[in-house]
Amino acid sequence: MRDPNQAHDPKALNVGEMIMTKTTRTDVYTRVTQAIIAALEQGVRPWMKPWSAGSAATRIILPVRHNDEPYRGINVLLLWSEAIDKGYRSAKWMTYRQAAELGGQVRRGESGCHVVYANTISTKRIDDDGTVDQRDVYLLRAYTVFNTDQIDGLAIQVPDHEDPTRAKLPLIDAAERFFSATGATVRHGGNEAYYAEGADFVQLPYPEAFKDAESYASTKAHELTHWTKHRSRLNRDLGRKHFGDEGYSREELVAELGAAFLCATLGITLQPREDHAAYMGHWLKVLHGDKRAIFSAAAHAQRAVDFLHRSDPALVCHEPAGVGESIA
Repeated sequence: MRDPNQAHDPKALNVGEMIMTKTTRTDVYTRVTQAIIAALEQGVRPWMKPWSAGSAATRIILPVRHNDEPYRGINVLLLWSEAIDKGYRSAKWMTYRQAAELGGQVRRGESGCHVVYANTISTKRIDDDGTVDQRDVYLLRAYTVFNTDQIDGLAIQVPDHEDPTRAKLPLIDAAERFFSATGATVRHGGNEAYYAEGADFVQLPYPEAFKDAESYASTKAHELTHWTKHRSRLNRDLGRKHFGDEGYSREELVAELGAAFLCATLGITLQPREDHAAYMGHWLKVLHGDKRAIFSAAAHAQRAVDFLHRSDPALVCHEPAGVGESIA
């Protein structure tokens, strides 16, 4: 990956100071503006709240480069906004090449954040009357950096800027032992919960972002039900082609029921997630269109829960997966 930051240290960027070509303006300013607008449309003002959302807040700190030099200007807003969106605790950022030179490796599937830097070049123009017009021109360019939370194996000490006064959420020991025994890779950070099938891991916000331990466990149970669909496990394919389609809705219904079944066997009260209200319309559409859908979803969910319980056979439910249902 090309790393322009190796050759030149970025300068502070002040809006209106750069003289750029039309192509540069389209490629950089448009992306920067759209990134800020997107944050604002989500109700986030990156210049006022440079920390993770909710109770997982960290203290204000300027983002820094691999050599601890602080970023300046528009780059501060861009990196603050990215940190808020992804929930990164580290304030340190670096390019792919810089990470490799420090013994690190950006994890597969991670996406970086665009930042910008300006070079100054001097130009001369001789007018018709022989007058020499000399001026400095600022050329704006973009490159990609990654947060150290996205990088494994760095041969440097990365300080954790998490607020040490934040109270840790006491988790449910029995549930955590069970979840750990499944062998699933669970990562923490950001403000979203999901299962990344390609990279095969579950992503959750930090426990302190949840209102209580049961909410955290319920969400983990939901995502672990998704985790069972991987081709190396149950190979469950309900026909999803894109986000929000019928196959997606069917899989979400399986995960919802799987979480309910799993929480019941673990003695946990299932706590509804705020985003599940958004799925209800999709679920109703599926159920209205297929009277067998709820039976099929329950059968898939039971099979998923049995798979998760394979590390503790005493808790596996041996009831039939469904009445007259084929879940192949």
